[in-house]
Amino acid sequence: MILDTNGLSAMAGGDMKLAPLLQQAPELAVPVIVLGEYQYGIRLSRHRMRYESWLTELLTTCRVLVVDEKTAGLYAQVRHELKRSGHPIPENDIWIAALARQHNSPLVTRDQDFDFVPGLTRLNW
Repeated sequence: MILDTNGLSAMAGGDMKLAPLLQQAPELAVPVIVLGEYQYGIRLSRHRMRYESWLTELLTTCRVLVVDEKTAGLYAQVRHELKRSGHPIPENDIWIAALARQHNSPLVTRDQDFDFVPGLTRLNW
């Protein structure tokens, strides 16, 4: 399973409704884009030290998904599909969707924009 930023935030906040979903995952992955968004949020938090420590620990058990040449091609494909369907979504979400498609993994998110991405499985809690 791939964590979107709001999934990562819910996990950090101890959202108990998310736990059963995460327990089903053979592996958790975090896109590098999500990592950047989350680290930006940490910088704005008054609990910065606690969240930085939590994230460092989490990353020892998760795989970080990086953008590569294949991801770039899938980004272009997803963006084109969304434009043709008349449902654009934020740029960072297109990159996250491309990584989810590349790794053939469901995305843990409450963000309904991902429902417009063909072939993407969104897991909500």
